[in-house]
Amino acid sequence: MARFHRQKFEDIVNTGFGPNSSVEGSRLINKEGEADLRKVGLPLWERISIYHTLLRMKTSTFLIVVLLFYTTINIIFAFIYFFIGVENLLGADGNMPPFNKYMQAFFFSAQTLTTVGYGHVAPMGMITNIAAAIESLVGILAFALVTVLIYGRFARPRAYILFSKNSIIAPYKHGKGIMFRIATYKNNHLTDVEANLTVALHEYENGKEITKFYQLPLEISKINSLALSWTIVHYLNDKSPLYGYTNKDFVDNKVEFISNIKAFDDHFSNIVQQRTSYTHNEIVYGAKFLPMFRRAEKGTHTILELNKVNAYEMVTLPEEIQDEFSESGTMTAKS
Repeated sequence: MARFHRQKFEDIVNTGFGPNSSVEGSRLINKEGEADLRKVGLPLWERISIYHTLLRMKTSTFLIVVLLFYTTINIIFAFIYFFIGVENLLGADGNMPPFNKYMQAFFFSAQTLTTVGYGHVAPMGMITNIAAAIESLVGILAFALVTVLIYGRFARPRAYILFSKNSIIAPYKHGKGIMFRIATYKNNHLTDVEANLTVALHEYENGKEITKFYQLPLEISKINSLALSWTIVHYLNDKSPLYGYTNKDFVDNKVEFISNIKAFDDHFSNIVQQRTSYTHNEIVYGAKFLPMFRRAEKGTHTILELNKVNAYEMVTLPEEIQDEFSESGTMTAKS
């Protein structure tokens, strides 16, 4: 019945994903909002944008990369000074064991790279001075690059939206609805927040598995301000392509909900967006979200408990109540 009802709706083809289900992975969009794919066919250095990679990687990873880059440059130039001869470094002790000589060269390299120049050790001779001049240039360029990257990471507008881990099928009005919840987890303020929800269904036509996409209308698709949390709802009524879907239908059709949130950040005066997806394994059938904000004890402000963005409890859906009622009535009549 659900599939017959869905035939009244026109699927969309401009999602950027093809209809061929046989080429898909476990999901179309991962939880971080990126397409779940891997590009091949070209060398790695042509497929990877180093700038974008350094901007988007985790802060801890970025700091480790900077530290490794700094250490590697010093190790390379320390070997150069070591092979030129530590005796060509004025102030260095050339009568020490090889390891100690190398460490003197390493710390001289660190002072030259950062242009600190304490004055205790200085280069002597043409070759040593050329090596030191080249390292100084490398240091200036490297620190300029790192400065730009750090500024870019701080200045890049981000939505900082926290999505609920699960999407739920909850009682809504006279039936049920698909719901998920969002909130901002930083002290940023988003206005003119718009939500968009697309569903990907996997089904068979002429013996071939294909993927169809449908735009799901939302009860409220735009709010003025995301000050608290926002529960986004798609009503499963006769205007929904998923009308009549049961828990088994969500699993059998490998349903995946793709959500895109777009908003205006009044601190950056820029539009930001963030997206995620929910596969059929992340849909909780028969649940409702628990409140995640409350009044402070002194009544002076509202407390938003971000750790409860995915807090829910299991409930009985209207169709299940009806089924129990029908079974009870049938049993009474038989008795």
